[in-house]
Amino acid sequence: MAFIMLLFFLSIYGAFIGPEKAKEFFNSVPLSIYWIAFIILLSLGLVLFRRLIHVPALLFMHFGCIIILLGGIWSSEAGHKLQKKIFGIEKITSGLMQIHEGYADNMVILEDDNYYELPFALGLKDFRIEYYKPGFLYIHTRQGDYWKIPAEEGRKYTPDPSFGTIEIIKVFTNFRIDLEKRIAINDPSPGSNPALEVKVTPPGSQPLTRYVFDSSRERMYSDDFAMAYESDISDFISELQVIRDNRVAAEKDIQVNHPLHYGGYHFYQQSYDDKEGKYTILKVVSDSGLTFVYAGYALLCAGIFWHFWFSKMFNKGT
Repeated sequence: MAFIMLLFFLSIYGAFIGPEKAKEFFNSVPLSIYWIAFIILLSLGLVLFRRLIHVPALLFMHFGCIIILLGGIWSSEAGHKLQKKIFGIEKITSGLMQIHEGYADNMVILEDDNYYELPFALGLKDFRIEYYKPGFLYIHTRQGDYWKIPAEEGRKYTPDPSFGTIEIIKVFTNFRIDLEKRIAINDPSPGSNPALEVKVTPPGSQPLTRYVFDSSRERMYSDDFAMAYESDISDFISELQVIRDNRVAAEKDIQVNHPLHYGGYHFYQQSYDDKEGKYTILKVVSDSGLTFVYAGYALLCAGIFWHFWFSKMFNKGT
């Protein structure tokens, strides 16, 4: 019970110190001793208290906890060093990769700024950003008026009679000027440059055409008012290829919480080039010990359900 209570308080402490410090803390020497001692106590419980073995629910819960802890140790820095020493398996625990569109790379940047070379390369076929629709056009006047308008193509709005009419002529996902035709187009090639073509018609005046770009790139002003366009990002996606022995061994479009798993690693969408969208940043995480952790949680959940629900159902049936 004391070990479980200590784990409870350690978990609360880890939640408050942040992920990086928590990782250091839970992999420290004192905590390593704690994890090993916890495993030994759980194992001794199975040996000394025979009832735990004869009651399936209790056996599953105890055995599940042991497997989870073993999987966690196997996935730690110390666990990876042990893998290399005993089995000759050389892997890193985690790192980052930056890959540009149209290129492939196999170098992982480690936390100590060193590099690790993967036995295969990852190529970035394309990187794209997806947006929530519609975005919004924001208008500020010198008189202090403020309006937020859905950026829906073809819609007309009159936020105030004294201001006039606003019409959203076109919504661009990738704005570009065609120099030959001298017109604005929605560029179908890879890239992201959200913008709006807006027609403003003040009372008693000629219409004015303005191009308003995403606020992270540009803000358009006139003498009397300012306009900004915001299109919130819903997702960013990397089209990846695994290149091994000069051939494509696997392909997958990855996004947040949908990683690529290959060669003993998970590749997560971590970040991207927020200026031009020309490269992606991947988080590389070793899968060592993960199978044990999943199996342990499955056993633990099975034991809990058996103990609190299934056993009562069977007892009622008898």
